[in-house]
Amino acid sequence: MKIVLSTLNAKYIHTNLAIRYLKSYSKNYPIELKEYTIKDPLINIVSDLYSGKPDILGFSCYIWNIEETIQVIEMFRKISPDTKIIIGGPEVSYDVPYWLKRLDGKIDYIAVGEGEETFNQLLEHLHGKLTLDEVNGIAYLKEGKVKVHPQTNKINLKELPSPFRFEEDLPHLSKRITYVETSRGCPFQCQFCLSSIEVGVRYFDREAMKEEIRFLMNNGAKIIKFVDRTFNISRSYALEMFDFLIKEHLPGTVFQFEITADIMRPEVIQYLNDHAPTGLFRFEIGVQSTNDETNELVKRKQNFEKLKRTVTMVRDGGKIDQHLDLIAGLPEEDYDSFKKTFNDVFAMKPEELQLGFLKMLRGTGLRINAASHDYVYMDHAPYEILKNNCLSFDDMIRIKHVEDVLEKYWNDHRMDETIHYLTSEVFDTPFDFFQDFGTFWDRQGWARIGHQLEDLFIRLHTFLKTAKPDAVPYTEHLMKKDYLMNQKQKPRKAWWSKPENEDWQKELYGLLTDQPSIAGSAFEQLSLNQKELHKHTVLEKGFNHQYLLAYYPPQGTVMIFEFEYNTSKLKTI
Repeated sequence: MKIVLSTLNAKYIHTNLAIRYLKSYSKNYPIELKEYTIKDPLINIVSDLYSGKPDILGFSCYIWNIEETIQVIEMFRKISPDTKIIIGGPEVSYDVPYWLKRLDGKIDYIAVGEGEETFNQLLEHLHGKLTLDEVNGIAYLKEGKVKVHPQTNKINLKELPSPFRFEEDLPHLSKRITYVETSRGCPFQCQFCLSSIEVGVRYFDREAMKEEIRFLMNNGAKIIKFVDRTFNISRSYALEMFDFLIKEHLPGTVFQFEITADIMRPEVIQYLNDHAPTGLFRFEIGVQSTNDETNELVKRKQNFEKLKRTVTMVRDGGKIDQHLDLIAGLPEEDYDSFKKTFNDVFAMKPEELQLGFLKMLRGTGLRINAASHDYVYMDHAPYEILKNNCLSFDDMIRIKHVEDVLEKYWNDHRMDETIHYLTSEVFDTPFDFFQDFGTFWDRQGWARIGHQLEDLFIRLHTFLKTAKPDAVPYTEHLMKKDYLMNQKQKPRKAWWSKPENEDWQKELYGLLTDQPSIAGSAFEQLSLNQKELHKHTVLEKGFNHQYLLAYYPPQGTVMIFEFEYNTSKLKTI
């Protein structure tokens, strides 16, 4: 039989670990992997799958791809009615009767939960080697009735074969994210997360995983992301793996982890600060809320002071970028409480702050008990909430305005000095800046049109002229500096308007050629002649008597010189 396993990833750079484990576990059967993205035209996906004429077709399903996957299945079933279609993954492992009835006549089986052994047994059945009753962990309809075969035992992870050594994957390792898991399960019970349903944590063989990581690096993998729900739940294990990666990493490799910050020991962080190369590690930390009542309601144990200690130590070490997550819409967190949560976390100045909205995932405690907090949410994936007893839909819209500009103006790091100044000196709180600007952005209709880099500066400048006109002169100076600093080459055209008569530039360039010390000793040491000055630098007025001189060398990093110069020789100051 021709067997194909497929999935629709969120982006091309992503890879699906699940279907690779299924293929490696069922090594006695020739299995072809086919990955697409949710942005691909669905008819193209169906055409490509159909061209292989599969007898058995499996799909890995998640909240980000389930609706598109269903459309693919519906089309494929019409043109290939005899193909056995199997679906599995976290999105369809819960509310199984709902999925079987919704997809009646379109799919044949659902693999429920951990799928390696289930899928292999199902292949054995479809090849006539097992009866259907001998297949564990599947669900199907029989004469209109739901039949579910429970799984009997958890897989021994130390015996799972490698999913990383398929020849067809090797040419793509350097271009895509490689996902690795060294454990399954989570010790915590957060009621908004599917991981809370699985009891206990199981580990893969440590030495075998180290060998897999060596293999991946030697074959070009550049971004390796560990999908362990809490990588540092065991201090000794985390320290051993960190030490291994520090000592054996190859240049250019980046490792990403999901960690629980409030259980991270200071000595572990100090070890990383002392020994990890800059940029080798990236931490993803779920804060979600700093409201103690909210955390208690979702059974989330969190010591915010210890979390803050960890984030601060890591940030001060300067070695590891941090991505912190918030969730809007958790129980009993109203608009003002979420504002406090946002400000609490933004104060730590993480490299990235992700503002997400609660999704009522199937199988989670929050979804089961949604009525107790008057949750109203989307019927279809991603099941995002629309309102609850504490947050109105108007509140949700306002917070979405914050999310939009936060992504563009903080997470993308296009104007760090500017945003730091505005959030600390101009607006009452960071949240107030992002909220006011986000609402202004939406009212201008900018959310519905595209933008270039220059547009982001122009739009912020437009907002400040309305909201904080007194802050415009100095903020404009910082915006110019940020803009020039983040250009890889000398910009052809700046975002700010310039007067027609710019004789002052010619005169100041002459002074910089004859007396380079006026811009400081560092600039003087460059020993640029007049031709090099005009070719590789940008000279702009800053604030009051400040000038900005951006030097773009043929090779290397741009240098910004900020200096004061007030002389009667210049007609314009």
